[in-house]
Amino acid sequence: MEFGPSKNFSHNVFFLIGFTSLKEYRTFLLIPFCILFIFAILTNAALVLVIAKQRTLHSSMYVLICFIACVDICVPTCVVPQILFSFVSGIDAWPRTLCLIQMFLVHYACSLQATILFGMAIDRYFAICMPLRYNDAMNFTNSMIITGVIVVRNTIIITAMIALVGTLTFCSSNDLYHVYCEHQLVVTLAVPCEDTTKNYLAGLISFCVPTIDCAGIALSYLTIFVIIFQSAAGESRSKAILKCTTHLIVICITYFSYMVAFMAYRIPSGLTADLHVLISLMYLLLPGVCNPVIYGISTKEIREQFIKLLKVNKVMLLLRLGINKYVND
Repeated sequence: MEFGPSKNFSHNVFFLIGFTSLKEYRTFLLIPFCILFIFAILTNAALVLVIAKQRTLHSSMYVLICFIACVDICVPTCVVPQILFSFVSGIDAWPRTLCLIQMFLVHYACSLQATILFGMAIDRYFAICMPLRYNDAMNFTNSMIITGVIVVRNTIIITAMIALVGTLTFCSSNDLYHVYCEHQLVVTLAVPCEDTTKNYLAGLISFCVPTIDCAGIALSYLTIFVIIFQSAAGESRSKAILKCTTHLIVICITYFSYMVAFMAYRIPSGLTADLHVLISLMYLLLPGVCNPVIYGISTKEIREQFIKLLKVNKVMLLLRLGINKYVND
């Protein structure tokens, strides 16, 4: 007689065993992930500080860049500290409730990131294609209304998706070959216990959120480049193209990482389990590492204000050291 898994029992703890095939070398992954995490946090925090302190950077475009930097701080913070703790301590257990909270925060932040990028595309559209209507279209009231609608949309979709995961029974295995609670893999654990069609459907709907935003971004920039090449010329054309190119690089990095991570688990391939995990992590870490560098280097206003801030802080530090030395003497 064969006995299947009991549907009356459900695991309340998951074991995140990603990279365990590396055995004793798994601990050494602490170094690169720690470096990437610290770099992402410091550079994005610096970007937020520069934009927040300089009144000249309080236009809608720079505020959106500031929001992107905040998201790029939140996403790694939701994932990397737990990963580093696991690498150091060897403790891979992760309670089901915390797993669901982490899943919600990661998916919500990533959907918000796609929405902000769409907002940046709309801002560029009005700034370049309809400059006379820019102040009316991108005023505070309109921005708050649009933001409110999109936040409600994202909240409903992501909350419903995570709530459906919370109702699943995990009666077979609780070993998750990953280093954080990825929606697709967690749902897969429940397959032997019950029908998960609704969960896969919810995951597909959540995938449509950044896809719709991506379509809006593509349409906006297509229109922008048509207008640029039809009307602008010389230096003004080069300046407009440069600004758009900066945003497009950020968008391409974000969406390329997202699409590769999404497809890696859904299209049969010869990728190893560790490579799947690494791809998912790069989707979360790569934008946070690259975005502040791209904006800091290619955006003249941010670069100048950042250099000015460094000089002021250096002068203040030298003055403080001089005063301390004088007092001690």
